[in-house]
Amino acid sequence: MATVEEAVIALGAGELVVLPTDTVYGLAAAPYEEPVRRISRLKQRPETTAIALVARDVDFLLECIPELRGRDATIARALLPGPYTLVLRNPDRRFHWLTAKNPHTIGVRVPELHGPGAAMLDEAGAFAATSANLHGGPDPATLAEVPAEILSGVSAVVDGGELPGTASTVIDFTGSEPRVLREGAAPSTEAIDRVSAALG
Repeated sequence: MATVEEAVIALGAGELVVLPTDTVYGLAAAPYEEPVRRISRLKQRPETTAIALVARDVDFLLECIPELRGRDATIARALLPGPYTLVLRNPDRRFHWLTAKNPHTIGVRVPELHGPGAAMLDEAGAFAATSANLHGGPDPATLAEVPAEILSGVSAVVDGGELPGTASTVIDFTGSEPRVLREGAAPSTEAIDRVSAALG
């Protein structure tokens, strides 16, 4: 097992890391093109599959993607931090390699973390992350459930004990109406109600 510091150093060197999130174990890398492509190759999935940008807090997320103003910033502040992945508009195509299929959108997360996962994100600021599973496989709640193929391809593994085991709820807010892409760790109806109230 790696310490938080060792894992952060690995991320900074462009390596892949397995770490605990607020939902499941994640496979993370620095949010740059080549490390992100390595995530897709390790998971044995198409590079056109989106990967979320995970930030330590909403303010830092808005620094990473300053175009998230007005409506999108309101949506982010209404739901984050929390067990949601939000698909928002990305007009300047920032981090376009995270959303190769539709570079004018981006998936973002600000998890509500504790323990080593929180320490890692605080140190790193932001990283790209997805579930530490093979494409189409179950989301791992423990390190024992992370496939050997994933563990053999990373430079650091951080143990956070047993996690809830249900991936984040994914909601697309880029259209005129919210679209639920995945029902997950928190009810989508509650999230949509909160956003509706925030937007007035």
